[in-house]
Amino acid sequence: MRRLILIEPVAQSAVWARRLSIFALAIAAVAIALSRFRAADPAAVLTVFGAALVIAALAALLATAAASIIWRDGLRGAQQAALGLVLAAALLAYPVYLAALAFVLPPLNDISTDLKAPPAFLLSAKAREARAGGEPPPPSDETRAAQRAAYPDIATVMVEMDSTQAYQLALSVASDLGWRVVDSEPPNLNGDGAALIEATSKSLFFGFVSDIAIRIRPGATETAIDARSVSRLGGHDFGSNAGRVRKFIAAVNEETQER
Repeated sequence: MRRLILIEPVAQSAVWARRLSIFALAIAAVAIALSRFRAADPAAVLTVFGAALVIAALAALLATAAASIIWRDGLRGAQQAALGLVLAAALLAYPVYLAALAFVLPPLNDISTDLKAPPAFLLSAKAREARAGGEPPPPSDETRAAQRAAYPDIATVMVEMDSTQAYQLALSVASDLGWRVVDSEPPNLNGDGAALIEATSKSLFFGFVSDIAIRIRPGATETAIDARSVSRLGGHDFGSNAGRVRKFIAAVNEETQER
């Protein structure tokens, strides 16, 4: 006599949660690839990535609904629902973190160690070409006040070395931080011993570019090193420029202590 083995059906919401989460990750990967290879403009890239987030949110909702159905009706699919929820949460985690930062931090995209006279960007052909002909405008009074309130620790670095040594130090630190030095003016070219360095830095995932200006000015006994970082895209940097300038300051201080 044959035994009849009943196989419990799989919750379809769990199946679709897994499928949609994988699809969302694929779309997000496409958006990142388009940005990294400059195959689309930033607006199009963010639109594609936004679509991935919407799909991921739907996958998370389906996974949550599947968990309830599986518990209530005793259906299979718990592993698929869990996988869908984990993948969706992984994709949504960083945007949620950025959204939280947007509520905490002021909407700034230009950070400088010297708010009274921020370092200027070079006007050379190489520098202008790297910036696609554009030049960041000077920060407004509102921007300066917001930075003072949000990042009071960001200030000029004073080093006990001459401008040539400080210039070489700044170049070395910029390179160690992974920045691409676009152009530079060594000390003494303009007669006052000052030097300028311009570099760029890319964001981790999308490779969005920020422009960086470094200025070296000799004093009577010390040399001042200032840095300015400006995002090309958007009015809110979520603290990235402040973090970049802080890393530069910390690296300069560490190097000077070791010498």
